[in-house]
Amino acid sequence: MKTHRNKLLHYASPATFYPLAGRMIPWFAAAAAVFALLGLWVGFFVAPPDIQQGQGYRIIFLHVPASWMSMFLYMVMAFWAGVGLAMNTRLSGMMAAALAPTGALFTLLALVTGSLWGKPMWGTWWVWDARLTSELILLFLYLGVMALRSAIDEPQRADRACAVLSLVGVVNIPVIYFSVQWWNTLHQGASISFTHAPTMALTMLLGMLLMALAAWMYSIAVALARVRVIILERGSESDWILQHTEVAA
Repeated sequence: MKTHRNKLLHYASPATFYPLAGRMIPWFAAAAAVFALLGLWVGFFVAPPDIQQGQGYRIIFLHVPASWMSMFLYMVMAFWAGVGLAMNTRLSGMMAAALAPTGALFTLLALVTGSLWGKPMWGTWWVWDARLTSELILLFLYLGVMALRSAIDEPQRADRACAVLSLVGVVNIPVIYFSVQWWNTLHQGASISFTHAPTMALTMLLGMLLMALAAWMYSIAVALARVRVIILERGSESDWILQHTEVAA
């Protein structure tokens, strides 16, 4: 038990996490590419047309994974921010900072693909639906965290301020998820549930899950690459890291 804890504490240091992240990035990037190719192939060439929506429904293979990741990444970002706030660990704040841009990207992608899907289904690009509005608020939260971080010069102060904002914004996540149950909305209910069988064909579900895995692997790879940059920008041991990285190479 102590050995595992010591290993975790060892890699909690930015100087030791930097090379570990570098070794992991290619693996997660390769996995993201493989899952994306498989997911796009299943979603666009294998899955059958939808009975009601025809071929237009295929945008869900981008929209749904992006929506899932927008919420999941915010919770992960808030988790790291909370750990940094409670334990005053430098790497936690760096991880939270590294996740925000990717979360904002997936949120924007969810909104754009949702609009493209909504036009033929609802006859309009946008409605102030509970699900859409709360997802838009999520984008503003991501952008607010990023803007707040940029506005504060001292990294430790920026981490603390962004941690508070991130933790407060977590209340929006259950609003997004349960909005279709709490209010009468145009947005359809969840096709996948932990308590009910899926309401879609198996190939549709497979394509969606493969794309979700691709988005997950991509997020990890990009976050690791970004946190390495943040470590070099912030770390007093940057010269030591670069020197030992060059030696290892």
